[in-house]
Amino acid sequence: MTVSALSDRRLPVSANIDAPRRPVIELRRGGQALAGSYLYEGDGLITGWHSHEVHQIEYAVAGVVEVETDCAHYLLPPQQAAWIPAGLEHQAVMNPDVKTVAVMFDPSMIAEPGDRARIIAVSPLIREMMIYALRWPIDRRPGSVHAERVSEGFFATLAHIVTDALDHEAPLSLPTSDHPIVATALAYTKEHLDSVTVADVSRAVAVSERTLRRLFSDTLGLSWRTYLLHARMLRAMALLAAPGQSVQATSSAVGFDNLSSFTRSFTQFCGETPSAYRRRVAGTPG
Repeated sequence: MTVSALSDRRLPVSANIDAPRRPVIELRRGGQALAGSYLYEGDGLITGWHSHEVHQIEYAVAGVVEVETDCAHYLLPPQQAAWIPAGLEHQAVMNPDVKTVAVMFDPSMIAEPGDRARIIAVSPLIREMMIYALRWPIDRRPGSVHAERVSEGFFATLAHIVTDALDHEAPLSLPTSDHPIVATALAYTKEHLDSVTVADVSRAVAVSERTLRRLFSDTLGLSWRTYLLHARMLRAMALLAAPGQSVQATSSAVGFDNLSSFTRSFTQFCGETPSAYRRRVAGTPG
């Protein structure tokens, strides 16, 4: 069944005078479905800050999605899914040529959704069930009694499987901060991954290197160098998911002087070599 692509940019916004800057997007569009799906594929898109009235799990079939909350910046490469509980304010960046499948659940269907976004690996079962769910769009109108019972049983089963998967979180996020110096340092670091040094960042935020290191430790609980490594690895994962992207070009783009050093760091971080990761996300045989 073909499902029209939807984006938050075109969805209706509920009246919420208390939070005009971060609207609540009603994905059901006034419908009554307890659960449903939508497919997004198309050009790059930045959704802007918003929340949903339903829980959402979004699976990247192709391309890369980035999800930002007030607490962290998450990467959603192919074969991974983002869990976004109802009411969590966030924004998503859909990179060009992205294709995602999302399934939404009424809050009553998930007993312990948590209060933050999470990234989970998508098992073959979850993947096939999410794709199968596209026959029931979240904004559908009620069908026959039999059809509704079938869909309710299907989504109840998927909700149980997703609940279990939430216990196995993938470390694909970067911390954020509301400290003005640290926030500026984080942004500068991510924008200059190919060549950045701690000296560059300290000059950019007008503090000493010692002060910068202390602020990272006190505010984020990790060193600037650890943040840099994680940012480079997440960017590398996003780059390697693009068609035709070579490991050598990726290594240079994220600031590694030699390929062996990049391969070693990537393997330690991801549990597989860059070449193996690229083949896996592309769905090609080893």
